[in-house]
Amino acid sequence: MVNEKKTWPLFNERSIKLSVNNKKKSLIIQKVLNRTYPKVPIPLSYRNTFTLLISVLLSAQCTDVNVNNVTKNIYPKYNHPKHFVKLGRKKIERLIKKIGIFRVKAKSIYYLSKTLVEKYNCKVPNTYEELEQLPGVGHKTASVVMSQGFGYPAFPVDTHIHRLAQRWGLTNGKNVVQTEKDLKAIFSRKNWNKLHLQIIWYGREYCKARDCFGLTCKICKNCYPNRKKKLITKKA
Repeated sequence: MVNEKKTWPLFNERSIKLSVNNKKKSLIIQKVLNRTYPKVPIPLSYRNTFTLLISVLLSAQCTDVNVNNVTKNIYPKYNHPKHFVKLGRKKIERLIKKIGIFRVKAKSIYYLSKTLVEKYNCKVPNTYEELEQLPGVGHKTASVVMSQGFGYPAFPVDTHIHRLAQRWGLTNGKNVVQTEKDLKAIFSRKNWNKLHLQIIWYGREYCKARDCFGLTCKICKNCYPNRKKKLITKKA
């Protein structure tokens, strides 16, 4: 009989330590966020899944406040894919001209609406694959629609989330794809939809881009009580 030498799996001590630390930080983060935002307001105003998709598309390189100010005069009259196809690109441009890169966005809105009419019977598809094939729709936009439009667990990463995840030591900030992957691994899937909105609001109100720098807000102080120097984060 051959004596087989028993082998044990190799564990990276540093990885285990990071995992434990992230677990502790995640509990601190969720505790503060749940106390600060027990009910989370939706940043963008919309009437249906289609107008949600349009608003998220418009919000690229533009504030939610600006988008809401523009769409409040559009959606009462135009809120269906056929409406925007009938309008045409030039009229869409005039409607959204106060929003950054409005010509590019008007083109995307027109062809996106046309695709929905011709291919999806005017309905917004509810899969990542189909959403990301629509004109002007990237992964972040698709994630927001999947989360807020269909209630599917998602963790859309914007500039605020990317910045705060670095300040809280939850990601290396390589890119938004890595940040999304890291956050999904740390936080429970059932909390993603609420949590990503809580982090956005916290980043706007307490851990701002030109403030805190990982030193002064409640979460940063609790996660890193001994941090003395400003933390410079990588942009999304």
